[in-house]
Amino acid sequence: MADLKTTYMGIPLKSPVMVAASSVSSYVDRVQMAESAGAGALVIRSLFEEQISLDQWRMEEALAIGAESFAEAMSYFPRVEHGGIKEHLMWVEKTRKAVTLPIFASLNAVSPGAWTTYARQLADTGVNGLEINVYAVPADPNQPGSVIEQQLYDVIEAIRKEVSLPIAVKLSPFYTAPANVVKELEKRGVNAVVIFNRFLQPDIDPDTESLINEMVLSTPAELKVPLRWAALLYGRTGLDIAVNTGVHTGRDVIKALLAGATVVQVAATLLKNGIPYISTMLLDIQNWMEERGYNTLADFRGKLSQKNCDDPFAFERAQYVKLLSGAH
Repeated sequence: MADLKTTYMGIPLKSPVMVAASSVSSYVDRVQMAESAGAGALVIRSLFEEQISLDQWRMEEALAIGAESFAEAMSYFPRVEHGGIKEHLMWVEKTRKAVTLPIFASLNAVSPGAWTTYARQLADTGVNGLEINVYAVPADPNQPGSVIEQQLYDVIEAIRKEVSLPIAVKLSPFYTAPANVVKELEKRGVNAVVIFNRFLQPDIDPDTESLINEMVLSTPAELKVPLRWAALLYGRTGLDIAVNTGVHTGRDVIKALLAGATVVQVAATLLKNGIPYISTMLLDIQNWMEERGYNTLADFRGKLSQKNCDDPFAFERAQYVKLLSGAH
């Protein structure tokens, strides 16, 4: 039987299929189900600094209602304070103890101090590594791209000083020069990049003339962008490459591995097909490997990367010109 074992950031995994940060990790039994289905690792749902701040504000607002009317009575009760990230930390610790597969914590913060403080606290929960979830929309027209990139580097440098665990950075596809950003992250001690962060996009309802915010699952068509960049990065960086977004089937996993990915991260397909679907994906990969005589993932990883494929220009602009010239 084909061997699906791999390593990610130096950590042995029994398969290349990881569960991405999502609601799948909201319940221990779901995490255990993912482990039983053959998931190589799991990323705990993200800790968002803004959500913690919002929850604190809502709690303080609720406690303040009626305080002026019963000021003397209120003094008899002890002061109640929000627990901050304690609940999330306890959940991570509980999940870590419930399974044996590698677990990664995910963090998205805003302020420099929160990045380092939260990263250090998450590292102390027993997780195998951290995924830095860079989720921000740089909307300030006066802020050049170089400043945005430097802010990322500063955050990573600060976290690396605080944390010795392996670090993956989940990147946006919208940097001017993604390959250079990856190179700079490697210089700063990052161990892997996750490509790419899938921003949730607001929609507009013309009937009510209002904004709509809803969770829309990814589609297989969205795999093409991370697929291209996995192929471009393979052989150009020493970092592990995790392909995220658009991976829905075993064939999609194979595509990512052929492009050069170390692992893939899945969520939408599990929410659609159920967590046990991981085993179906893995069986499809094994069958494909056996049909072609591949014994390990290393036998074909990166075979169709830009470095190794017959047409290295296919991942850049050349194929666009060919398609245009052939159109009628």
